[in-house]
Amino acid sequence: MAISPTSISRHLASRPARVRHLEWLRGRRYRLAQLTRPLMEGGPESLPVVIAHHRRDSSAAERLALALESDWHSVPARCRQAYENVLGCAPAIIIVDLRRTNRCGCLGHRHPWVREGPFSEPHESLGGRPAGELDIAWQRVEAWPALPLEETALDARFFEGSRQDEFRARQFRLRMLSVFLHETNHLSFPHEPEDSVRERSLSFYRESLQAYVEETCATLSFTIDRSFSRME
Repeated sequence: MAISPTSISRHLASRPARVRHLEWLRGRRYRLAQLTRPLMEGGPESLPVVIAHHRRDSSAAERLALALESDWHSVPARCRQAYENVLGCAPAIIIVDLRRTNRCGCLGHRHPWVREGPFSEPHESLGGRPAGELDIAWQRVEAWPALPLEETALDARFFEGSRQDEFRARQFRLRMLSVFLHETNHLSFPHEPEDSVRERSLSFYRESLQAYVEETCATLSFTIDRSFSRME
């Protein structure tokens, strides 16, 4: 049975008031999100994701949550299907330690053990099931030249000041989603070679971004055609 956001919220609220107060003063915040994953037996279920972040990074946390809960459903079915096994074998809860940067320069890491205090040990209120943890450096992801030539060509297809901002916002969220899936892949299968994991996540990003661009450009062309017909 999936762990509900309500159970996680109650667990966070059940900790001693002193602990929660100190956490709040330090600026630590938690944003709950869900990503739909297939069950190994039966239909899909919600995979709870806890985005742990500093209050100054709340906007980045919201964008990651939007990627998990909305953009994931908008990518081509083949892109989601590529991660069926990965998500089916993922931990019951995933903790994302959202950072601005990593000293090593990496976009993210899989953590061998959970370091986020409220989830470092299994709790009965969460079904006694262990969590998995990863980190994502969102400013690194934002500046990441994932597919330099392809992204430059796609960016040029949008008009300055019209749909370009929308494109770049979606581009960032798809990058975040790709890195999340990449590190979740490492959580589910820690012994899978890095080259294999990277190839899967880059393919996901490339195909998802291309599909978004094609759909958006088709909509834009349709809108322009209608405007011309009205002018006639």
